[in-house]
Amino acid sequence: MEVEELEKRKSRKITSSSPSSALINNLDDGCLMHIFSFLSPIPDRYNTALVCHRWCYLACHPRLWLRVDRSVQDFSEPGVFPNIEEAVSAARYIKLLLLICGLGLYGILLRPYLQTLPFRPGDTILIAAGGSHLASNIQIKKPLCLIGGGELPDETTVICLRGSDSALEFLSTCKLTNLTVKAELGCCLLHRSGRLIIDECILQCESNPLDYLSCPIVSTAGSGVFPSNLKSDGDSISVSHTRIEGGAKAVLTSGDLALQQVRVIYARTCLYFWFDVDCR
Repeated sequence: MEVEELEKRKSRKITSSSPSSALINNLDDGCLMHIFSFLSPIPDRYNTALVCHRWCYLACHPRLWLRVDRSVQDFSEPGVFPNIEEAVSAARYIKLLLLICGLGLYGILLRPYLQTLPFRPGDTILIAAGGSHLASNIQIKKPLCLIGGGELPDETTVICLRGSDSALEFLSTCKLTNLTVKAELGCCLLHRSGRLIIDECILQCESNPLDYLSCPIVSTAGSGVFPSNLKSDGDSISVSHTRIEGGAKAVLTSGDLALQQVRVIYARTCLYFWFDVDCR
């Protein structure tokens, strides 16, 4: 009798702890996806996708983020792209299309207004770990967050080939985290306008006789290079817990911004930087 009771208790615990029996699964897909949108992409939303098949589908839905994965054979899967450039281009329109489809005729009539909305869904791009992702002068003109899919920044590498001005060019508020960006010549990141946040990344300029021509970060914000309609009132760069290697200097500014509040931690094999680039 005691053995049977213990087995019954164990089975009750298993069924009560399984995700399919949880009360949260009584919510429809739209409610669950809205809840998942408040989770940080890494690690919370990523771990949420491991719970069950339904949660994986909702947590990886392109309304929440897009993925760059060169190992995928069939790119007909929604929200998966072979390279960063295609993912950035898709992020500009995917939320708008979803809104228009959901609103029907009203969505078509409201399209000019919807294009001005600060979209949250679809604004996060997860770049798969392993291998190297090529990037050459990719312009980012809407708020985006680019995240490396590995446990460490050096597991996800973005390479800017020689002959390109930069790997990524920012004209809007953006965030980079858990990524390694390498440049042979030129710069890793070119900041034109908006607020750029770089957190827990590695920026590398290749060591060669011409390394004095390269800089990991270049900012031209406030220099008048771009027309006023592309400028942002909050132009700045914030760098935290980031390794910077090679180049003439960590940051080169040619506009109204200046280097401020620099902190450096000396590790055994590298340096970690914290600093801001803001108005003088």
